[in-house]
Amino acid sequence: MAETIVVLTEESLNDGDAKNLLTLVGEEQATLLVLIPGDRHKNVMAEFFHHLSLLEFSDAFRELSQGQPSAHESRVSAEAALESSLRVAQAHGLLADGFTVTGNAVEAMVEAVTEHGASQAVVITRPHAVADTLHTDWANQAQDRLGVPVLHLYSGSGFIGGS
Repeated sequence: MAETIVVLTEESLNDGDAKNLLTLVGEEQATLLVLIPGDRHKNVMAEFFHHLSLLEFSDAFRELSQGQPSAHESRVSAEAALESSLRVAQAHGLLADGFTVTGNAVEAMVEAVTEHGASQAVVITRPHAVADTLHTDWANQAQDRLGVPVLHLYSGSGFIGGS
């Protein structure tokens, strides 16, 4: 039976993410279970301060003025991100399945790890200055709730998030 690795990602997997996951899987046979949050709403103020902390002033004000997507737009975006993620994973020779999740993304990850008997979990995010610094990011929340290792990767890079 192939091992299951649960992957919670806030956006579509890209080639860099797939290469990192290939390294994690190694020679072992494993199936990735990719979870994409269906609620694509962002905390506008948190994103604003995140961009300011990175001195991305134009991005900060652009996102502040755009507002939130509708619930329908969020669902469509999540489904497209999932389809794209599965295509990228399969293009790199990874066995992958997945679904979009509603509600609390970390709770959905905990349920998926338990339901599928996963021995590993991976969280892939963009850097979030405040959440990462205060250890309130998804990876830290999941690590607090799970009895399995949780690897935190920053999307598209080889950088590992702090814990």
